[in-house]
Amino acid sequence: MTILEAGRLLDRREASSVELTGQCLARIEKLNPKLNAFLTITAGTALDRARQMDLERAGGLRRGPLAGIPIAVKDNFSTKGLRTTCGSKLFANYVPDHDAAVVERLDAAGAVLLGKLGLHELAYGITSNNPHFGTVRNPWDPERIPGGSSGGSGAAVASLMCFMAMGSDTGGSIRIPASFCGTVGLKPTTGRVSRYGVLPLDFTLDHMGPLTRSVRDAAVTLEALAGYDPRDDSSSRVPPGDFLPPPEASIRGVRIGLPENYYFDHLDPEVDRAVRDLAAAAARLGAEVVQVSVPDLEAINAVARVILLSEASATIERFLDRREDFGADVLALLDQGRLIPATDYINAQRLRRIQQREFRKVFRQVDCLLTPATPTPAPRIGQTVMDVGGREEDVRLASTRLVRGINLLGLPALAIPCGSSAAGLPLGAQIIGRAFEEALVLRVGAALEDSTDHHRRTPPGL
Repeated sequence: MTILEAGRLLDRREASSVELTGQCLARIEKLNPKLNAFLTITAGTALDRARQMDLERAGGLRRGPLAGIPIAVKDNFSTKGLRTTCGSKLFANYVPDHDAAVVERLDAAGAVLLGKLGLHELAYGITSNNPHFGTVRNPWDPERIPGGSSGGSGAAVASLMCFMAMGSDTGGSIRIPASFCGTVGLKPTTGRVSRYGVLPLDFTLDHMGPLTRSVRDAAVTLEALAGYDPRDDSSSRVPPGDFLPPPEASIRGVRIGLPENYYFDHLDPEVDRAVRDLAAAAARLGAEVVQVSVPDLEAINAVARVILLSEASATIERFLDRREDFGADVLALLDQGRLIPATDYINAQRLRRIQQREFRKVFRQVDCLLTPATPTPAPRIGQTVMDVGGREEDVRLASTRLVRGINLLGLPALAIPCGSSAAGLPLGAQIIGRAFEEALVLRVGAALEDSTDHHRRTPPGL
C-alpha cells in the first residue's frame, strides 16, 4: 500500500492511523531483529500521535497527504529529546534539543514518526555494515547489503515497516539503497530541501530526500519538505510549485536522453537490459528517446571525491583524536581527506563550476536523462570487489560511480525499480533532470511506474 492509497482509506474511514501505525509496529517487531533497520523505535509516542491524527480527521481537519501516515527518519536527522547517533560512537548518547527542519515539516504535515533508522557510520559509506550498531540487511536477501549510507531507510520501506523513510545523499546514499532494495529514492536539487539540523558529512554535497514505495509518494513527501529555510545557507528561494504527477501522467513529447557514453559501460547485463527496456517503454508512451553524449563523468566523479574527502575530514576534524571510536573503513577515508592539499581542493571547486556549465548543455538537447542507478544488484555483505561487465571493481567505487557526480552537479535525480535479476534481486534506474525541475522528473518516473509493476513487488517471505 502506498501513502496515497492509505490516505484514501483514512479519508473514507476504512482505516485509522492507529491501525496503520499498529501494523507497522507489528512488522518492526517481527522483522527488525533480522534486518536491523531501526536503531530507535518510538512505539508509545507513535501511537499517541496516531490517535491525535485520527481525532483531527474526525473533527474535519486534514493537514495533507502525510497526515496520519507512519514514517521514519535516518538517524542523522536531529530529533528533539530523542537520541540521534549518526551511526557513530561519537554521538551514541547525543540527544538534541531541537528538530531538524525536515522533522519539523513532517510533524507539521501530520506524519507519525515510528523511530530512527540505521545507517553507515557517519553516513560515510555504501554498505550500512556498521561496526557500532550492527549490520543492516537487505530484505530481498539478508546476506546482501541494503546499500548506504541510508541502508536502514531502504530496508524499512522495502520490508513495509514504514510508508516513507527520510535519507540523506552525499554521493548516492538515497539512490543506492533505493536501487538495491527495490524502492523509489529522490535526491532533490541542491537547496530544495533544508539541511538544517542534519548531522553533516559534507558542506556542499549533502542532500535530503525520501525513500518511498511509489513515485507519487516521493512527490507528496517533497511537497511537504520543499521550501526556503533561512537557517540553511544553501537553501534556495526558488518557489517549490506542485510536484504531484496527475493520475494518468503523460510524457508524450518529452525528450529523454539515453547516454551513449559512460553510463552503460561495464554493467551487469541484467541491469543494461532492464534500463533499456524502460527506455523502450518510455518510447511506447510517446516520449522521444534520443542518444546523447554526456561530459566526462570520470572527471566529474574524481572532482566529487576530492571535495567529499576534504570536506568530510574537515567536518569530523575535531573528533579525530578519538581514533578508537571510528570504524576502520571510515577512519581510512578521513585520513585520506587530511592528505589532500588545499590547492587540490580549491581547483576541484573551480572545476566543479566548469563541469556544471558543461552538463547544462546536455539539457539543451533533452529534458531529462535515463540511466542505470547502480551497475549491479546488491552485493553480498563483506564483499569488497565484484565483477561488473567483465571488469573487477571495488564495491564502493562501483556502487557510487553512476550516482556520485549528480551531487557535485546539484541536479535532481530519481531512482526507481526497473526489473529483477535472475536471482530475484531488484534492479534500479535513475532519472536525472535540470535543476529545480523535480516536477518533470517525477512525472516521467510516474508514467514509467504506471506502465510496469516493478514497484509493487515485495521481498519474499516477509
